Amino acid sequence: QVQLAESGGGMVQAGGSLRLSCVASGDIFRINTMGWYRQFPGKQRELVATIANSGSTNYADSVKGRFTISWDKDKEAVYLQMDGLLPEDTAVYFCNGAVEILLRWVGRGPTYNYWGQGTQVTVSS
Repeated sequence: QVQLAESGGGMVQAGGSLRLSCVASGDIFRINTMGWYRQFPGKQRELVATIANSGSTNYADSVKGRFTISWDKDKEAVYLQMDGLLPEDTAVYFCNGAVEILLRWVGRGPTYNYWGQGTQVTVSS
């Protein structure tokens, strides 16, 4: 089993900053990709930013230049620095990880997609 634990959500005024953290734990052989997604009320979850094991990043157009994703591989943690927040950034943010699980006696196992429990970000105007 793999768990993703998020923290750092909250309420901030427009133009402010927040930093989201997500720490992975459990039977991890290797993490291939980590990312952040968000979900607006009544909408499907959408991509915010991803970072691959190679270090390459991908951002939604709506957050480019304002949000920065980073990955501390030693801590198996991914961060989302959110600057210049706008009221339209208000959503529940979810951490995601594509993880090769660790199997006892075998080592490298298949890759599964895992999600955190979500953290609320509210930006007031």
